[in-house]
Formats: sequence, structure tokens, C-alpha cells
Amino acid sequence: MLCLYVWTFLTGILHSVIASSPENQCNWRGSGLSLELKTVEQVSLHCAEGIVEWLYPTGALRLSLSPRLPLASSGPGSRHFTACIKPAASFRGAQLYLEKEGELELLMSEGEPSMLSRVHCFTWLPHQKVALFLQATPHQDISRRISAFRYELRGDWDGRLALPLNKLSMEGACRPCNDTEILMAMCTSDFVVRGNIKSVDNNDELQESVIGISATRVHRQKFTLFQSRGHSLRSHGEIRTPISCGVKPGPGSFLFMGWVHFGDAWLGCAPRYKDFKRIYESATKLHTNPCEISLD
Repeated sequence: MLCLYVWTFLTGILHSVIASSPENQCNWRGSGLSLELKTVEQVSLHCAEGIVEWLYPTGALRLSLSPRLPLASSGPGSRHFTACIKPAASFRGAQLYLEKEGELELLMSEGEPSMLSRVHCFTWLPHQKVALFLQATPHQDISRRISAFRYELRGDWDGRLALPLNKLSMEGACRPCNDTEILMAMCTSDFVVRGNIKSVDNNDELQESVIGISATRVHRQKFTLFQSRGHSLRSHGEIRTPISCGVKPGPGSFLFMGWVHFGDAWLGCAPRYKDFKRIYESATKLHTNPCEISLD
């Protein structure tokens, strides 16, 4: 397929699309009907998230990823970007490759259901050039074929906290956070919520556990993840984590922290609240807290 890509790119008609409006730099929607068979359409994406919809795929589509994002700052080895791709359930008509340093890696193919049922993530360094390459698969009838997916780009998912999110590796994803990681998660997470585990539903197909949370206090949330229901004084919400972590419902108050991933809350760190309070108060006395939070 790499030879086919090079042949298509060199002999095809190169058509560049560089959007001028902020909205178009996030989302792209186009039709293969307007392209010649050997055309490679070039698109630049500069946003942290967006949607790509390629109707009636023909030829090829190359999406350059140029996010204007802050880099992770937890150490020299963590200065990288992370991208995740979530295909639409109706993804048809093309194969999606990651192009990095001139090499192609297959991410999704319409003939592989297992590839289309999960999120695909990858990382790269600032000096590396990366792109997503969509190669249309030949079909006599392309009228019902749409290659669509959502993407997220981040520069602040460090290695420890990103594991449950992007599933680059499950190694260490269920390991409890150490004191330093807990304090950093308190400052950098998309949500910080004190509460109790009320239920755990396991999805064997997605290999995910959905944790029902009853929150006694929402310290911070970038998105409306936890909200009250009816006349309840408590907020309720759901957090996801790999099923391999074996989360079970039980007593105790926890401080749940993590990230929002394609609209869902994913768990990063969840110390018992009494342990978090001890860690936070100790760091406060030593003036080593990276940020402040109201405990009670």
C-alpha cells in the first residue's frame, strides 16, 4: 500500500485546501465526486478537536495535523502531542492510515470491524511531520459510502494520566497514582469531583467499565459532566475506565480526577479523600503544592 500511496501522490493531481475560517480549520466535509481518480486532496487541521466527513470517497485525502497546543511539561521525555481518532459507526469507503516520517500505518479499514469499534491513538514529537491519509477503496457503487470520524489533539496528556484515555498501552493504566501524580492531577484534570461509587457497569465489547458517581462536591469541571437530578442536592455523573482495572462499587469517599475524551469522562487518579487531604495538607506545609483547592 505504501507503493500505491507514493504512486498516487506523485502522479495524481495535488489539490490543496487550507481553510481560512476557525470553524473550517477544525472540521472538514467534502465529496470525492468533485475529484479525479488519482487526485490527492490536501487539508490542514489546526484545532484541538473536530469532525472529518468524506462523502463518496474517490482518490485520496491527506489531512495535515498542525495543532496550536501547549506541550506536556512533566518532563523532557513527555514533550509530545497525542491524537485520538474515533470512527463513525457507519465508516465506509476508505482505509485510514497514519503517515509519520514517511511511513504508513493502517489505523482503520472498512473490512476490519475490530478496527472500527475502537478509538485509535498515537503520539509524535514536535519536530515530526504527521498526517492522516485516507485512501478510497474501489467500489462500483459509492452512493452510500461515507468515511467519517472525530479527532482530538492534545499536548498536555502526560504518559501516566493519558493511559486510560488513549489506550496507547494498558501497562500501568490501573496503577494507583503516587503523591506527585495526585497533586498534578488536581491542577490539570478536566474534572475534580469528590464523591462515592454508586454503580459499575462493565461493557465487555468495548472493554470499559462505566462508574456511576454520586458527587458530594464538584471542585472543577470544564464540561457539564456532573449535574443534579430532580430535587437531589447531589450531582451525578459517569466516569469510564478500562475494564481490566476491576473497579467495584463500595463504601468510601474518593476524589475523582481525569480527562474528557470524545465527550466522556475518563478516570486518571482516584485517591480516597482522606488520603488526598493528608497529601495536600503535607504539601501545603512544605510549600510544594502546584496549585490550591478548597478542601471543605
